[in-house]
Amino acid sequence: MTDDTSKRDFRDRDRVSADEDYEVRYFAKQHRITPEQVRELIGAHGNDRKTLEREARKLRG
Repeated sequence: MTDDTSKRDFRDRDRVSADEDYEVRYFAKQHRITPEQVRELIGAHGNDRKTLEREARKLRG
């Protein structure tokens, strides 16, 4: 079941879902990395947003 973007309850705001293309694209754009890099980060570090943000900063340099 896909997320309904019209429902805004913020329960999973601290997670990035690799299964949801719009979440991956948004995170990639926000951190100036590719969607493929986002999926690799999720695979390597899990889907915790703070951890992914830290690792994305390392990728950018």
